[in-house]
Amino acid sequence: MPTPSSHIVVKTPVVDAIGELYAAHGLGRKCAVLFDENTRALYGETVLGSLRSQGFLTVELVVPARETSKSMSSAWKIYGRMIEADIDRSWNLLAVGGGVVGDLGGFIAASYYRGIPVVQLPTTLLAMTDSSIGGKVAVNHPLGKNLIGFFHLPELVLIDPSFLKTLPSREIYGGLAEVVKYGFISDRGFFNLLTEHFDGIVRLEEPWLSEAVSRSAFIKADVVEKDFRESSGLRATLNFGHTFAHGLEKLANYRNLRHGEAVTLGMCCALFLSHRLGFLPLAELDEGLALIKRFRFPGGVIEKRFLAYGGEELIDSMYSDKKKIDRKLRFVLIDRIGHGFLHGEDVANADVLGAVNDARAWFTSRH
Repeated sequence: MPTPSSHIVVKTPVVDAIGELYAAHGLGRKCAVLFDENTRALYGETVLGSLRSQGFLTVELVVPARETSKSMSSAWKIYGRMIEADIDRSWNLLAVGGGVVGDLGGFIAASYYRGIPVVQLPTTLLAMTDSSIGGKVAVNHPLGKNLIGFFHLPELVLIDPSFLKTLPSREIYGGLAEVVKYGFISDRGFFNLLTEHFDGIVRLEEPWLSEAVSRSAFIKADVVEKDFRESSGLRATLNFGHTFAHGLEKLANYRNLRHGEAVTLGMCCALFLSHRLGFLPLAELDEGLALIKRFRFPGGVIEKRFLAYGGEELIDSMYSDKKKIDRKLRFVLIDRIGHGFLHGEDVANADVLGAVNDARAWFTSRH
């Protein structure tokens, strides 16, 4: 099994070196390549052409470009394609895409033939800095997101920041939610860099883009390496804002609210909760909110996907989050910018509701 920090490659163009990277990590050149319809159209010829020119035998797999592809029914169809193509344990799976493709591909690789290697080639900022790295792969269930899955580390994560040039600004802002998260929970200096160069990163300017991607990826890898199966609580800090976010996503029926947008809203709630419980000083709350304020949302998202819900509705939805234990919600908080922790005690629903209402009032005041 690879260590999380040893298998991340940030390079442009990364696919040109894929043969030597595979060889260096002991991977064979028989590769099932999973795309969604969008990534197939954008990158398919480049990726498949590069693989074939470097002596790879490939089988192409494509799923619809939507969240509902992250399901057991999609996996079942892909299993059938792989069996029909005589794919066995000598093969590996290359997942080319964002979080849906990465999660689905990792889930399939973890379960097919009791496990084959998976390589992640993320094409979104969120996937490059978060979902492709940690080895947590899952599909959704109608009763909740990411409830059925495995721990299955990728053998390689191949990151090419130039792929981001094809993305709309909404996807860039969504990915930046996870990037900013690392500043909040782990690295004050990184938070300062993001504050100074936020607009340049949004515009995909170098060297700030690659710096943000690399530092995010390696912060996550370091945390994963220290607490792969969330036994110490360290890895749980990566979920800063996510308990709120998953509740919001479920309320939205996983539509019209991107994961990164939900995380941005969730981090705002988590900042207010950290302050309300006496951990985060007011000055640092204001500093954190100043960075959150620089995020942009499509028209109507805040009003329809956050302000339209009552706080009690959101709390009820949060109880479906897989991060709860014994019907208790777990919250990652910060006591200063750059240091997150898993709050080990119960948080009263009144405090959670108060934090949600604080965040709702803050967003209302800026609209």
